[in-house]
Amino acid sequence: MPRTTPHYMPRRDGDFAAWVSAYSAAIHSFYEAQGLDNKDLEPFDAALLEWNAAYPAHVAAQAIAKGAGAAKDTARAALETRVRPITNFVQSFNKTTDADRATIGITVRNTSRSPAPPPTGRPTATIDPAARLTHHLRLIDDAAPTRRGKPKGTLGAEVWVALVEPGAPVPTNPASLSFLTLTSRAT
Repeated sequence: MPRTTPHYMPRRDGDFAAWVSAYSAAIHSFYEAQGLDNKDLEPFDAALLEWNAAYPAHVAAQAIAKGAGAAKDTARAALETRVRPITNFVQSFNKTTDADRATIGITVRNTSRSPAPPPTGRPTATIDPAARLTHHLRLIDDAAPTRRGKPKGTLGAEVWVALVEPGAPVPTNPASLSFLTLTSRAT
């Protein structure tokens, strides 16, 4: 089906290469069938020859670059596995100073950091049965029940689940529950 838009040339290079090859054959046939001078197509033919040399060279260069990138990534991963044990040793060596760490370019441990304050409360979950067979949990601070979100100083809340028959008592034995996830989001 002929294209009716002004952007009749394919955008992707591979599609363009196939299209321009077919276009060249068709346009030469058209000029010959109409008795037109093929000399008018010489600039097109020269540009097509240049494209036919440049495009495969580009594809080959991309393949080489991908291969080089993969080789670089593999070499880096191998080098990182060699660096980590040495760094771990240097970090734990009792004669290593912070100046040594800075010179080597590894982490200088911050010993002046104060510990995190104890949590102000504990996260409590409310259940919102928003949709069929779905429960949305909302974390609230039990010390400040009007505040949404987990209490300051807490990582989140563990979510444990047990499926029980309708009307059955709520399980009280922790062994009957299954750990589902640790959530740190308010919803």
